[in-house]
Amino acid sequence: MATVMRMPEVLANTGEAIIQTWLVSVGQEISIGDPIAEIETEKAVVEYAAEVDGVLARLIAEPGATIAVGEPIALVAEPGETVDDIGMGARDPESGARVIEKVADGAVAAPPQRSVPTNGHRLFATPLVRKIAREKGIDLLSVTGSGPGGRIVRRDLDRLSANETATAPAPAVKAERPEQAADFVDIPLTGMRKAIARRLTESKTTVPHFYVTADCRVDALLELRRTVNEAGTTKVSVNDFVLKAVAGALMEVPEANAIWNGDSMRRFGTADIAVAVAVEGGLLTPVLRGVDRLPISAIAAKVADLASRAREGKIKQQELEGGSFSVSNLGMYGVTEFSAILNPPHSGILAVGGAVQKPVVVEGALAVGTVMTVMLSADHRVIDGAVAAQWMAAFVRRIENPLTILI
Repeated sequence: MATVMRMPEVLANTGEAIIQTWLVSVGQEISIGDPIAEIETEKAVVEYAAEVDGVLARLIAEPGATIAVGEPIALVAEPGETVDDIGMGARDPESGARVIEKVADGAVAAPPQRSVPTNGHRLFATPLVRKIAREKGIDLLSVTGSGPGGRIVRRDLDRLSANETATAPAPAVKAERPEQAADFVDIPLTGMRKAIARRLTESKTTVPHFYVTADCRVDALLELRRTVNEAGTTKVSVNDFVLKAVAGALMEVPEANAIWNGDSMRRFGTADIAVAVAVEGGLLTPVLRGVDRLPISAIAAKVADLASRAREGKIKQQELEGGSFSVSNLGMYGVTEFSAILNPPHSGILAVGGAVQKPVVVEGALAVGTVMTVMLSADHRVIDGAVAAQWMAAFVRRIENPLTILI
């Protein structure tokens, strides 16, 4: 008996996702663990691996379609089973129970447990259709389903909305218009923008932030960077040195290398650091693993790879998870100082400004030096003021004595 493959819960608190690309075709043999589709979530594209062995018999979800978690996306036939045999039914891969789902016209009828009793009538509709109907105020009793067995599918709601728009009377035109009408456009929210809004609002309103600021002399670091780039094949940036200095400070002050865990604090033995990357329509924070153990050239290469794939939409979900600390650098935009919002569950984020020439005092005399201002945002549930100050001192010491970063 065939197996129904359903949209997985690829990201916590996500009720729906999009099939971006199918990596397999109908008739192809698949094995457990084989990547079969790329699924787009709010923040990343995730490869979905097959959960059963067999032959792909039918693709239900079309690329670009938004599918609710738990909804059918494909059918996998057992060895020797034909597509014609599948009409008899299929089984759920998790429970093993038989699911009576007649295959017709490239779709799968909703199972009985997904029906909605309403005033003595039993409606068949997916969770996504019911969600859209609630949001648009549509009474599903007034909708005629075009899916198998009278199932109400999304195109029925779209067609209903289009008909209502076409038959709706034209709004009355006001005789008077304001002298200066506002010029604006409402831009629909993307999944990424919704995720950023939700997570950072939660962070700012539920996590007790406090801030520590320091100025770093970077003349020696800039000279060392110039020497390293002249001698090596991999070009390194100031931010690569910053990441290595952050990792060293976390190793020196391990109390800062921790996250809030509800009823405990989780302290890490390595420095996994998230790097803020601006992408079209938002921001991603891929995590660089084991920065404390990486040479500066490897950090430069890995950061470049993560940033490139983030901007191309090819970052993996697991590359956005983990770590205890983040770095956000706006120096390349001419920003000299800013504060950053913590990226949950991280307990620290370092906001890095651009290096600028300023008056400095050297052995009692006024001079000109290149100064970089950094601001640490810390979670006070995990990091106390004294710990933050110790961490900042360890970071500044490495930046101002950059040879220690390379040792």
